[in-house]
Amino acid sequence: MADIQRSTERFLTTHTGSLPRPPDLIRTMFAKEEGVPVDLPALATQIHDAVGEIVGKQVKAGVDIVNDGEMSKPSYATYVKDRLNGFGGTGNTFKYQDLNDFPVLANKVFGDPGRSRRKTPGCNAPISVRDSAAAKTDAANLRTAMTASGATRGFMSAASPGVIALFFRDDHYGSREKYLAAIADAMREEYRTIVEAGFVLQIDCPDLAMGRHIQFADNSLDEFRRQAALNIEALNHALEGLPPEQMRLHLCWGNYEGPHHYDIALADIIDVVFGARPSGISFEAANPRHAHEWAVFESVKLPEGKVLIPGVLESKTNFIEHPELVAQRIGNFAKLVGRENVIAGTDCGYGTWVGQAAVDPDVVWAKMAAMAEGARIATKKFW
Repeated sequence: MADIQRSTERFLTTHTGSLPRPPDLIRTMFAKEEGVPVDLPALATQIHDAVGEIVGKQVKAGVDIVNDGEMSKPSYATYVKDRLNGFGGTGNTFKYQDLNDFPVLANKVFGDPGRSRRKTPGCNAPISVRDSAAAKTDAANLRTAMTASGATRGFMSAASPGVIALFFRDDHYGSREKYLAAIADAMREEYRTIVEAGFVLQIDCPDLAMGRHIQFADNSLDEFRRQAALNIEALNHALEGLPPEQMRLHLCWGNYEGPHHYDIALADIIDVVFGARPSGISFEAANPRHAHEWAVFESVKLPEGKVLIPGVLESKTNFIEHPELVAQRIGNFAKLVGRENVIAGTDCGYGTWVGQAAVDPDVVWAKMAAMAEGARIATKKFW
């Protein structure tokens, strides 16, 4: 299969995954998460229709590598509780090191309608695949929508073993190594389904960055790097045999409007991240805490075969980035790692949790259009 992540003619555009969901779908999914009986065939139709609409909007905005907007998922990570057996324990709690310093802000962040409804039951039994049809249905919905809209490049996201271990506490396996291995074995089927459907597989890996100030806030940097390496090892095991050029991972420090002053530096983890099998590396590069880190690549060499997908749009503000700024951001990376090794992306998703809407849905599409225009400007300057 051709490398659908690269272009030899221009800068391509993509995004991180989640996109604004229609109000009726949000209401139905809220009900489902809260245990209210819902009409499942009707929900399936809502999801199918929402995917068709969201792909059309991406194409209209100028996005080259599109996805299903994660319409079928309550969130990028917690959806696995509906597809895997073993998660029937009590809910998890989380320590956000940066928000602990600002309790008023913490109440605002955790009061988000989507975040407050998320379900993170602990693992209390052996993990196995419960619903192998869900990923196939997602792939079929995306393929139908792409055919209707004329889109030719698509990706689908899936949770990494490490981020599943972050959100769902282990009350069964007794060791992190055994827990990660069990998750990796169970997720292998979903990963393969996406690749075999002909899409780029995006593995969501907030565990490799956000995990530092949440799950491992009390550990040393060296210990966190060791834990991150364990996550990479489990991920690579799950991805064994899948082509690197058809995969990318998303590195994230947490898609929430917090101070982020405890975020680990990109320079402190990039070598660990490069050890992952996927060739594409998507990461936050537009927000005020990480916009300076393009300079990391002045001294860090991009390994052969890797592709950078830096965020050129911030995902928590309603400011619409100027296309010239987008072009500058693309150019900063292109000049250091080569224009063919850069794809324009977004810092994170615009609907990380069902009902989360920090950015007005209409503004999302204006931001995407600005990214497309910025990519055209950058192409004129660097190709």
